[in-house]
Amino acid sequence: MEKTTDLLDYEVFARVIKAGSLSAAARELHSSPAMISKRLTRLEDRLGVRLLQRTTRRLTPTEVGQSFYERVLAVLSAVEEAENVAAVDSAQPRGLLKVSLPTTFGRVHIAPRLKSFLDANPELRLHVELQDEYIDLVARGFDLAVRIGTLPDSSLVARRLAPNRRVLCASPIYLEKYGEPRELQDLYNHRLLAASPQALWRLEGPDGPVSFKPQSYLQTNSSEVVREAVIAGIGIALRSTWDVSQELRRGVLRRVLPAFSGASDVNIYAVYSGRQHVPAKIRAFVDWLAGIFGPEMPYWDRDIESVLSGQGQVQTGTV
Repeated sequence: MEKTTDLLDYEVFARVIKAGSLSAAARELHSSPAMISKRLTRLEDRLGVRLLQRTTRRLTPTEVGQSFYERVLAVLSAVEEAENVAAVDSAQPRGLLKVSLPTTFGRVHIAPRLKSFLDANPELRLHVELQDEYIDLVARGFDLAVRIGTLPDSSLVARRLAPNRRVLCASPIYLEKYGEPRELQDLYNHRLLAASPQALWRLEGPDGPVSFKPQSYLQTNSSEVVREAVIAGIGIALRSTWDVSQELRRGVLRRVLPAFSGASDVNIYAVYSGRQHVPAKIRAFVDWLAGIFGPEMPYWDRDIESVLSGQGQVQTGTV
């Protein structure tokens, strides 16, 4: 027996039983008696049984038809319930949300605030992983990720959450011992700190974009190790203000070469798959993140300009 069934055939059959005639069912379904009759005949032919007893005045179910009718009602009810659940899920955040976050940024700026998100969305459960590599969201089963950088071309949807401002900085201990660079080319004579993924410093200066390849004094694949090393006075690093703004405010770190900053096309994004029918749980989390961070002036940068402007004169130079 052929397995494929048009669900509308079931609905037509149930409506005919309830209405008692083809014409009444046709009116309720905004169709014609001929079309209703055609669907009934097709259903009976597919099943190989007679479902209806036809008289001049009324259609009544056969014994098989009555049994089939009761099961069809259960099927239609289950379909309606499934559609209602889907409609609720699309409108209300619920279920499991699996999120990938950058290690340090996620730990410092997102994890301490997750309670407020969960309190506002009691039917949601979170699965959070911290990782700095760009994972395949679909293959790994993640709903979304927060990423920092310049995004490659992708089928993923990206929403900018905040700018990622980066400055060259060092500790006063280091600067007292080794001196402060006055021109960009002076960096060749200093101890520089960069994690292995940061193979190139893309900067913007008075004369436009410039790239500088640091030879890191300390070999590491960890941005957190670089952070601790620059605070300890080991060398000069290019750091995001979201990572070192408090150290800059307290004078634990000082900006060097203030005429130069990290490239402005490096931003903080939320990325997820699909442009249409985005689940409510993803929309809710992305909107929540956007409300916390920006997009134009995240909280860690709100007074940073005045802090940085007092840390030295503007230097210029080329590599």
